[in-house]
Amino acid sequence: MTLKSVGLQVALASALSAVPVLAQSITHFSLQAVTPNGTSAWTPSFPFTIRGVLLCNPDEMLDSTPRFSVNPAGMGGEWQITLQAIELGDRGGTTCWMGQNYGSLAWVGDDLSYTDEAWVGEMLRLNHDPATGRPFRAGDLIEITARQSLFYGGKRNINEGHDIEPEANFDLRLVTADYGLPAPEVITLADVMNAGGEATNRASWLSIFDPTRATGGEHYQGMRVQINNLALVTTNGWNSTNTWGNRLCTVTDGLGRFLTLRHPRYTLGAAPATPFDAIGIFTQESGSGSQGTNGYELFLQKVLPHNPAPELAIGLNVTISWPETADAYQLEWREEADAGEWTPVTNAPVVINGMNTVILPPSSPRRFYQLRTTN
Repeated sequence: MTLKSVGLQVALASALSAVPVLAQSITHFSLQAVTPNGTSAWTPSFPFTIRGVLLCNPDEMLDSTPRFSVNPAGMGGEWQITLQAIELGDRGGTTCWMGQNYGSLAWVGDDLSYTDEAWVGEMLRLNHDPATGRPFRAGDLIEITARQSLFYGGKRNINEGHDIEPEANFDLRLVTADYGLPAPEVITLADVMNAGGEATNRASWLSIFDPTRATGGEHYQGMRVQINNLALVTTNGWNSTNTWGNRLCTVTDGLGRFLTLRHPRYTLGAAPATPFDAIGIFTQESGSGSQGTNGYELFLQKVLPHNPAPELAIGLNVTISWPETADAYQLEWREEADAGEWTPVTNAPVVINGMNTVILPPSSPRRFYQLRTTN
């Protein structure tokens, strides 16, 4: 082989490596496929694109304030969103996450944390449409190009694979601004949880897990739902200023079923003392990378109290009526039957069943009435 042919082969290989790899479009349902023990059944293939409606603003779930540190300190700033499927034949949703201090993870390494300056740049990149600079917000239809993805907690997340190199980035693109939030699917705890367990022992709760995703928690994971007929058991986590792990409350349907609510980073008012319905994002946090059959929860976004029914008022009203055709008459009253001046009744009559009618409250004083012609 001549030196010239070697040079041509090297140049050709370099040119081929520079050709961008086309990203395949995938569905949320395929990305979130699970095995019988709840782990990911999706076969990794990158890069890919996926579309959906943004279900939350970027600052609702996690605090992205830059806090650079190195191993073994905390994760620092964190960022998370969830988007829901909208394509015909697709179902479910996907969560995207990234953290500032990957180096705080023992298996990653100290050199893989974002400085505060670099992290601010990443947040600007992820929170704004690259073409228009418009901030992303709940209800936008977006498309994500992913180059990494990891399974944890019962769902497959789009992330950077704990890598700060640009090659690991995922990118967001605005497809349609203010596309609109999907109507929440209305369910009860009976759709996702079995009765049994103890209110104070989350590990004892009996989740409905179906690996086909046709029923139970998997059927609603990553989606906007409304869960009806809830009552709070614990309220310690009902605080928008708490950290992610301390914004947890327990709810019940009063029939032996329990679920975790996670409060957002904005106020929802006082914790309801009476039954209510809740709207939010149904998600999963099993706390494990090796199983995902439990840990379902609702990321709470809106509370709908059960307002008491209005009280009925029943009274023995005084009803005075005369034919509608006799419209040239004025209703008058006086306190004595045969003495005193007649005084016009100021209550305007209404027509009921063809009769001019004046309704007086039962507290009205005893009076005598007559009609006087106005002709």
